[in-house]
This record gives sequence, structure tokens and C-alpha cells, in this order.
Amino acid sequence: MIAYRTVHVDGLKIFYREAGRPGAPTIVLLHGFPSSSHMFRNLMTELAEDFHLIAPDYPGFGNSDNPSVHDFEYSFERLADLMEKFLAALGIEQFIPYVMDYGAPIGFRIAERHPERIRALIVQNGNAYEEGLPKFWEPIRAFWQDKNETTGEALRFLLTRGATEWQYFNGARNPQHVSLDAVNADQATLERPGNQDIQLALFYDYRTNPPLYPRWQEYFRRHQPPTLVVWGKNDEIFSQPGALAFQRDLKDTEIHLLNTGHFALEEESALIAELIRRFLATRRPRG
Repeated sequence: MIAYRTVHVDGLKIFYREAGRPGAPTIVLLHGFPSSSHMFRNLMTELAEDFHLIAPDYPGFGNSDNPSVHDFEYSFERLADLMEKFLAALGIEQFIPYVMDYGAPIGFRIAERHPERIRALIVQNGNAYEEGLPKFWEPIRAFWQDKNETTGEALRFLLTRGATEWQYFNGARNPQHVSLDAVNADQATLERPGNQDIQLALFYDYRTNPPLYPRWQEYFRRHQPPTLVVWGKNDEIFSQPGALAFQRDLKDTEIHLLNTGHFALEEESALIAELIRRFLATRRPRG
């Protein structure tokens, strides 16, 4: 069963889900935009017999605190710092990050800082290569290059229900298998007072991630964490060339391109769980 818990970190309430066996290898599940730990609900049930699973919500997402942009620095550096402190508060020292979308720049920052703590990597539609950023990113890049009212307003469509539905349904093999509850949960977060400003702050700060790609790639080459890549190949946000690029720098990598979209777990949680079990069984990660 999944337990629903909170812990206070730097004065903020951080909500997280926990499941599995204490003492088993720990997988830390780092969610994307505009989701939360809710995206891992099925995967956690699938893996609970074999692993210890922790899935936090970042500030401004899910059930964690939602401080305004005036009271909290919404940057990927700050979120990585906070997630480090979150793991320290739970006493988690060695773990396997599962990174998706926003979870990738958060998880890769932590991994680069503390390579000795990383037992393996699981990457699901989480980018670390320029070729993984397709045409979808053009209006966001325009915002990075010239932050003003016009370029910012052009991105507000990404916060609408239509855009949230598109993220879930576009590229899905069988859209009827995608949960509207997930869409509703994410959209409810986006519609909280002040949350659009939070998301625009993170859209702008995402510009700090591509310049770090060479450092993360050097981390891959130097430390060679065993890496499982499970990627919705129909994703138009992070395209499949970004998935294939991991094999350039990682000797022990296994890549699976799945016939689904950005939120691959909606259709493929059972398959992804089985791929994780098989991959980690042969690498003997420690928790």
C-alpha cells in the first residue's frame, strides 16, 4: 500500500508518497510538468514488492506548499537543493533516481554533485541532450532570449486545460487508457492562485538547463551509472533522438522506445515496471 506523508524542509511542507520494503533498493521518483507524484501512482503499486519507493511533490506542485514567486525562488537549482535536503530528512543516502521531464534537470544536478550516492539511473522522457529539444521549444526559447510581456503571454497557453490534455493524449496509443483524473489533478494545480506565475518562472529558468548538458554528459562518461531509458517515442516535447543520445556516453545503457507519448506511465506502467525489475536485477543496486 502507498502511504501519504509530509515532511517540513526549509519551512515548507513537502508532500510525498512512500511504498515498498524498507531495506530494499530505494527508487526516488522525480515528476515532471505539470504533474506531481500522482503520475507514479500505478508504478509504485507495481514495484512495491521489490523496492522502496519515494515520490515527492515539488513546491508549487501537487500537495506540497505553494508559496508565491515573491516568497520562494522557483529555479531548478533551488528545487534540486530542496530535494537534496528532502532526501537527507528521510535518511536516504544511496538511491536510484527515476527522472521524467522536470525531474531530469533536478535529478541530474543531484547526481552530478553526489555520484557516489547514485546506484543507477532510470530516465523516462527526461532530457540531457540538445537533440532532444524539438520544435515545441521554439516559443520557450524566444522567452529565454527576450523575457517580456509578449513572449511570456505567448506561453500561457501551456497552462490551459487544452494544453494539459494535449500533453497526456498526444502520441498515446490508446487514449482511452489515459486517466482523466490525472489531467484533472494537474489542471487543478495550475489553476491555484499564483500558480501561473510559478510556472512561468520555471519556464524561464529552464534556460539554465541546456548549458549544463555538457557537464551532465561528462558525469555520465566519468561515472558510468547503469542507465535504463524508457521513452514514449511519440513525445513531441522531448523527442526520441534525446533518448538515443544517452548511449553515446553510457556504456551500460538499455534503451526502450515505447509506442506512447509524453506521459508514458499512463499506458505502460506495467511494462516499465517489468523493465525496471529486469534491468536492476542484473545490476544488483544497493539501497
